Amino acid sequence: MIPVLAIVGATASGKSSFAVKCAKALDGEIISADSMQIYKYMDIGTGKVTEEEMQDVPHHLIDALEPGDDCNAARFVELAEKEIDKVYSKGKLPILCGGTGLYIDSLLKGAGFDDNSCDSHYREYLENLALQNGNDFLHDMLKECDAESAKSIHPNNVKRVVRALEFFHVTGKSITTQKEKTQNTKYKPIYAGVKKERDVLYQNIELRVDKMVSDGLFDEVERLIKKGVSFKSNSMQAIGYREIIWYFKGLCTKDEAIRLVKRNSRRYAKRQFTWFGANKDVLWIDVSKEDEVKSFFEYVKKETERKELNR
Repeated sequence: MIPVLAIVGATASGKSSFAVKCAKALDGEIISADSMQIYKYMDIGTGKVTEEEMQDVPHHLIDALEPGDDCNAARFVELAEKEIDKVYSKGKLPILCGGTGLYIDSLLKGAGFDDNSCDSHYREYLENLALQNGNDFLHDMLKECDAESAKSIHPNNVKRVVRALEFFHVTGKSITTQKEKTQNTKYKPIYAGVKKERDVLYQNIELRVDKMVSDGLFDEVERLIKKGVSFKSNSMQAIGYREIIWYFKGLCTKDEAIRLVKRNSRRYAKRQFTWFGANKDVLWIDVSKEDEVKSFFEYVKKETERKELNR
């Protein structure tokens, strides 16, 4: 089995910098498990790690797809497995880093789509679309990706339409197909959660969004629109992009768009708390405490050595 270290936690908690620290201490390379940093040209709104922040540590699955490409849990697993194999074949420790819990669990725990076919962030986006554009608009989206399901679901049954779109978004498959249930025994994961007090985290989110705006978030979204990236694409559904699109559509003011980005980021962080908090395998670490970090590194070294012996 391949040992994989997974650095998880809420947005703006400091996962990226801790992952770099882990890579240097444990001779590893980083594989991004962020559903939006995987897209090119989307740097500011995703808080994408910069070259300077990488500190010469190789990072994978960043800028891997075009903004118009679709990515779901199934496709991420396919891409990530290839990168893990490459990293491990060089004798390096694969280090997953990201806040997209669904992607991480699908990879490390197996693609149990009966249980892991939910994405509350995407579901909220779809529900807002129905409110703004009507039931038929949402049903037309379903026709485009899953015509078979669309035939059996009435446009006014918004709940079922949303569920079918959500399932396709997560699994890449029609909800009418036989659901898969597998167990991934290829990996031996070690989960590390980056701890941050909620009030501190929310303050970080506020400051991060303000910096995104000053760094040119509105210009970045406008460039993507001019490139012809569809409003319906996965990439444009990310927090920090959809709210700015509402501004360009004249649905809200600039200040209101910024407020919504902050609010939705806080809500997303709460969902991440819930998701990762339910995983009893996560070892939560206060990365500001050097003795705690050092102890964790020693633990990982022992665990990976034991796993190497059991290959």
